[in-house]
Amino acid sequence: MKTNRYLLSILVDDEPGVLSRIAGLFSGRGFNIDSLSVATTAEPDVSRITMVTKCEPHIIEQIKKQLHKLINVITVNDLTDKKYVQRQLALIKVNAQPEKKADILRIVDIFRCKIVDVGLSHYTIEVSGDSDKHEAIVSLLKPMGIIEIASTGSIALAREQNGKA
Repeated sequence: MKTNRYLLSILVDDEPGVLSRIAGLFSGRGFNIDSLSVATTAEPDVSRITMVTKCEPHIIEQIKKQLHKLINVITVNDLTDKKYVQRQLALIKVNAQPEKKADILRIVDIFRCKIVDVGLSHYTIEVSGDSDKHEAIVSLLKPMGIIEIASTGSIALAREQNGKA
């Protein structure tokens, strides 16, 4: 069967244990969470969980139904087939040997990134964008020698449709 990538935006009560119960739904069924991001919202006592996972279409429907049953879940919004704005942030530490510095600076400029730390033999680059942008810059920086990467999970909000948010 075919697995698809799904992007879920889940509003929950901001209480201890909520994230663990939601993650438990996935781990209990043997599914991996590819990306997970949690933060407060404009509403007091409400958090947004943005989650990316891969599974079969009938499985995601079961997961969404189970999520709706959890007491602390307010809404589950599957953004997969909707228009949305998605971003993630990454810090990439790359070897900056003298002969490669100009190439690295060119890549940083082309991708509209920032160098946020400089050492004698490395640059740390801040990248913000969608997952395609991240994959592209990582593939270009790999030959330079990536030392390490730290990345947030995806965050996303639905785009306005027909004048409605």
